[in-house]
Amino acid sequence: MPNIATENHKKTVLSTEKISKIYQSGEVEIRALYEVDIEFYESEFVVLLGASGSGKSTLLNIIGGLDTPSSGRVFHEQSELTNYSMNELTRFRREHVGFVFQFYNLIPSLTALENVSLVTEIAHDPMEAKDALALVGLDNRIDHFPAQLSGGEQQRVAIARAIAKKPTILLCDEPTGALDSQTGTMVLEAIDNVNREVGTTTILITHNMIVGEMADRSICLADGKISSIIVNQERKAAHELHW
Repeated sequence: MPNIATENHKKTVLSTEKISKIYQSGEVEIRALYEVDIEFYESEFVVLLGASGSGKSTLLNIIGGLDTPSSGRVFHEQSELTNYSMNELTRFRREHVGFVFQFYNLIPSLTALENVSLVTEIAHDPMEAKDALALVGLDNRIDHFPAQLSGGEQQRVAIARAIAKKPTILLCDEPTGALDSQTGTMVLEAIDNVNREVGTTTILITHNMIVGEMADRSICLADGKISSIIVNQERKAAHELHW
């Protein structure tokens, strides 16, 4: 079992120990991850970089409890996720993890406030839906339906929905992939604001290396392995990035 605190006193929220993932496609084995060791710390902002097929989404899905490794171990603090039953993984995701994907998955017949409130109704100790929308800069759009919102605004509603249950971990898989650079900047600012204001450990997948300048660390993957880790002494704001 890994230590949950590092020498610089950062608490380890998530960690992996030699995780590998192999998919079977007919008679062909596809290795998505190979013996990956990594730790993610409390309140940090991490960007996962790499080409398509490098293993980014597989890693994100495994640490988020959406998938299981073929071998190796995954820990949430001191608990080993790889020993969890399906019901225990469901509880882990519900209580500790917020997910943001490239597509917003909002319910068209509900307002922004109602979409976020769906999560607060089932969470143990949620924030107010209005407060979650205010955190992402949408306190003036709470009564609008998804069709009345831009793509960037819909994605910010999705972020508010993800954080309303007060997760300790926010996992974002290409959240700006369907957006232009200006709109993407607004979405990244919302994610950055959540990380700084709430202290949620944030892990974001992107193919755009420039986004890594916003993070505490950029972790680069290639062929299912970690190829490099870049530590930023200072984080840039989203509006400072040169797309």
